[in-house]
Amino acid sequence: MANTDHNLGKKADENTIAMSPLVGLPREELLAAIGTVLKETARHPINFARHAGTFGKDVVDIVRGKSELGPEPKDKRFKDPTWAFNPVYRAGMQSWMALQKGLNNWVDDLELAELERARAQIVLNMITDALSPTNSLIGNPAALKRAYETGGLSLVKGLKNAYGDIVHNGGMPSQVDKRPFKVGENLALSEGAVVYRTEMAELIQYKPQTPEVYEIPVFMVPPQINKFYVSDLCPELSLVNYLTQLGHQVFIISWRNPTKEHAHWGLADYIRTVTELSDVAMKITGQKKLNVTGACSGGITVSTLLSNLAAENDERVNTVTLQVCVLDPRRTDSEMGSLVNKRGLELARKRSAKKGVLEGSDLARMFAWLRPNDLVWNYVVNNYLLGEDPPAFNILFWNNDSTNLTAALHSDYLALYERQPFANQGTVDFMGNKIDLRKVKADTFIVAGMTDHITPWKACYRTTHLMGGNVKFVLSAGGHIQALLNPPLNPKAKFYWNEQNPDNPEEWLAGASEKKGSWWDEWAVWLSERSGAPKPAPKKLGNRKYPPIEAAPGSYVFE
Repeated sequence: MANTDHNLGKKADENTIAMSPLVGLPREELLAAIGTVLKETARHPINFARHAGTFGKDVVDIVRGKSELGPEPKDKRFKDPTWAFNPVYRAGMQSWMALQKGLNNWVDDLELAELERARAQIVLNMITDALSPTNSLIGNPAALKRAYETGGLSLVKGLKNAYGDIVHNGGMPSQVDKRPFKVGENLALSEGAVVYRTEMAELIQYKPQTPEVYEIPVFMVPPQINKFYVSDLCPELSLVNYLTQLGHQVFIISWRNPTKEHAHWGLADYIRTVTELSDVAMKITGQKKLNVTGACSGGITVSTLLSNLAAENDERVNTVTLQVCVLDPRRTDSEMGSLVNKRGLELARKRSAKKGVLEGSDLARMFAWLRPNDLVWNYVVNNYLLGEDPPAFNILFWNNDSTNLTAALHSDYLALYERQPFANQGTVDFMGNKIDLRKVKADTFIVAGMTDHITPWKACYRTTHLMGGNVKFVLSAGGHIQALLNPPLNPKAKFYWNEQNPDNPEEWLAGASEKKGSWWDEWAVWLSERSGAPKPAPKKLGNRKYPPIEAAPGSYVFE
């Protein structure tokens, strides 16, 4: 992966909403934080006055040219040399930094509960990020230079981009140039066919690329947020293409993008559909076993299915692979988790119930405003002030090709967070059985991303002690998306693994070995050893009972 693609891959990791199982923090909870701060300020006015005085002293130092305030080395907003050498711009930058520092210190000094403080900090960060001088034309020297160099054409282009976002993107700045991409033409290109379709999903079987194939097929369950083709973006980044080249039979589910009329689709309905589609895959291949994979929220679906199958003595799952999936989430795992409480979960549940679905665009907007500097203002400057198009990058295109989440499934995911059935095994009823992964004896392969902030690797690691069979845990370099789309040809690919799975993830890492290359190769060896004997590849897709309906990537991917 070229350096530019690598940097854009990092941007995709920052942008992705693919797998936040909490799917949304109610805006009421953030707005309430403002009221809490104002009340606390009224109770302790002297404290506020003290911090205001400190801010005043910082301003005096700035005016006298004695301030030592400066941007963080990683802050790209102030990389233009004008900020360092022009006294007016330097003073403007330092004044903004003094304000930011003063507000942060003020909030740290307030007598607030941990949850309230975290929310107040996010709200104030939103405000200070919005006030950054780089977000305005007059306050951004790079934008002024561009306007001068282009004779004002950059401003015209910026206005055009802004108008397009108002009309076509809900007023949010576009994160990707979608024009170069089209699913089925330069994305999702692996040859295959839809061999079965229900109201909820399509089952796609891919054409073998080898004379012989392994007996036991791979059955992939993608998340219900975003589209399935993250596993088949382009030939060099396609896990589907990689597996079929190695002789694996591959099936994948393409979920339908639900609308309000599908609000009643819950986790039990999705599990019944996965079971139905897995029946079809086994009948087409003449097998009684499947190697099942699930990514992120798809992994939650798979894990719940596994528990249900084990309770019913259904042994169709030969192995299970879980990718960037957290089954035992805790509030301390991430910034999002630290913001959630019982009232917030109930508000989120009621909102989606009222609308019938949690719209992917709404979720993306909320996620963006939780990280406004990276996901909002960065694009305001690039698209509007500099008049540039956002990057044309296939992973960003996929990430923006979001789907809705039904109200029932949203509620079920929130219930899993509240009741913690995987952490409290054998205590929570679901579909007539107690959720208990200790009864799942299939070998398990778990992969997590070292810098993943959506599903942190230490949280993913807890699953190693939930399963009843042998577990192999691999830690891939990269974030949520980069860790998965990490093909062998990537020169920066590396991963860590340890034959032992101690209780403490830090202990696991201390004893792990670093290996150059992609975890794909490690997984392929593990998978091939558990896929049965080679047999002649089928000459046709489907069979007499389940003939091909249409070519991959099917129809649901376009909804």
